[in-house]
Amino acid sequence: MKPFIKEYTNDQQLKEAIQILKDKGIHKEDVYVLSHDDDRTNRIADGADANTIGIREMDIGHAVGNLFSTQGDELRTKLTEIGFSQAEAENYEEDMDEGKVLLIVTNHEEVNRYLQ
Repeated sequence: MKPFIKEYTNDQQLKEAIQILKDKGIHKEDVYVLSHDDDRTNRIADGADANTIGIREMDIGHAVGNLFSTQGDELRTKLTEIGFSQAEAENYEEDMDEGKVLLIVTNHEEVNRYLQ
């Protein structure tokens, strides 16, 4: 099943959405934050007690290969590794280029209902 994804431009709204999910019983292990700015991603993830997509979520060959690729390549690889198609990853990476932050939730059957 493809992960749930929602784009945010406001970090505080994203943190509030993560809190709603946690209040509804969504496990931290299923909640990820991704943006073009690693510092911003880590700040949001730490502040909201969410995850970033790291080596644990990725095939080790792709993770090592990403040490030498562009930020865009790395983000697209992370998105495909977590369950999105290449075309979807390219579209989301373009949105992150514009400053959007992605909230990604795996194991998400109820998420759409919680974040209306």
